[in-house]
Amino acid sequence: MTLSSQRYSRITGTGSYLPPRRVSNAEFAADLAAQGIETSDEWIVERTGIRARHFAAPEVTSSDLALQAARHALEAAGRSAADVDLIIVATSTPDMVFPSTACLLQHKLGVAGCPAFDVQAVCSGFVYALSVADAMIKAGSAHCALVVGAEVFSRILDFKDRTTCVLFGDGAGAVVLEASDQPGILATELHADGSHAGVLCTPGTVSGGQVLGDPLLKMDGQAVFKLAVKVLDEVARAVLEKAGRKDTDIDWLIPHQANIRIMQGTAKKLKLPADKLVVTVDEHGNTSAASIPLALDHAVRQGRIRRGDTLMLEGVGGGFTWGAVLLDF
Repeated sequence: MTLSSQRYSRITGTGSYLPPRRVSNAEFAADLAAQGIETSDEWIVERTGIRARHFAAPEVTSSDLALQAARHALEAAGRSAADVDLIIVATSTPDMVFPSTACLLQHKLGVAGCPAFDVQAVCSGFVYALSVADAMIKAGSAHCALVVGAEVFSRILDFKDRTTCVLFGDGAGAVVLEASDQPGILATELHADGSHAGVLCTPGTVSGGQVLGDPLLKMDGQAVFKLAVKVLDEVARAVLEKAGRKDTDIDWLIPHQANIRIMQGTAKKLKLPADKLVVTVDEHGNTSAASIPLALDHAVRQGRIRRGDTLMLEGVGGGFTWGAVLLDF
C-alpha cells in the first residue's frame, strides 16, 4: 500500500468454534418436562426455526471459546498472533467484571502490548466491533485486527422460562481484518435507543458482594420482533445508500441468527431470494454477538461465500442496539 493510496480494511480470514455439547430440541424438551415445563421440537421449530444449540461446559469461559475461533481465523488469514495489533471482543457474557475478555484472550494467545478491549452491544456486538476496527484501521491506528464475538449465554438463561431458554446457545466467531489498498468494508451504520432497554435485558447487577435484581435474561418477544423487522430494514437501506450500492448488489445476507422469521422477513424486504440468506440458527440457536461471525465462517468454509462477493452483515440486540456492515469479501 503506497502512502498516496486510499486506506481500506478487508477480512482476510474467518474462524469459529462451538462447544462439543450439542443439545437438540428433543433433549431440551425432555429436560424441561422433568421440571414440569411443557415444550416440544415442533413448538420450538415453528416459532424460531431452531433445532439445536451448543452449551459450554461449566468451566469453559467466553475467552476460551474466543481463543479457538481466533486461532482458526488467524490460520485462515495466514497470520500469527504476533501480527495482531488490535483485539476487540464483542460479548455480553464476559469472563469477569474486569479485566476485559479481550485482555484475557490476548494473554491466552501468548502476546502482549497491542490494545485489547470489549464491546458490549449484545446481539449487535460484532457489527459494532467490526465497525470500530474498520475505523481504527482506516485512521492508521491499527493494521491487523482480530475481531471476535464470543458468548456463553447458557449462564444467564432462566431454564424455567420456555419462551427464552430454548432460543440461545454458546459459541464464538472471529475475523482477521487487515489494512488494504483495495476496498473491503464499504460502509457501516450503527444505532441505539435506550428507551427500549426493558424489552430485552439481564437486569441484575453486583453490589457489595451481592447480586441485586434478577441476573437472568428477560425478553418481550413480540416487542423485539416488531422492532427488529423495522430497524433491520432501515439500517440495511442506510448502509447501501452510504456505499452507493443497491439491494441487487448484495450476494449474501448474513443477519444476526435470532429467529428465522425475522431473517426471512428482512431478506424479503431487500428482495433477496431465500438461497442468498445465510442460515445457521437452526443448528446454533441465538449465540448473540457470536452469531454473525459464526454464520460467516460457516458459509465461507462451505465454499458458498467466495472472494469478491458483496455481503450485508446486520444485527439487532438489547439496548436497543442495531447496525449493519456492507463489505466486499
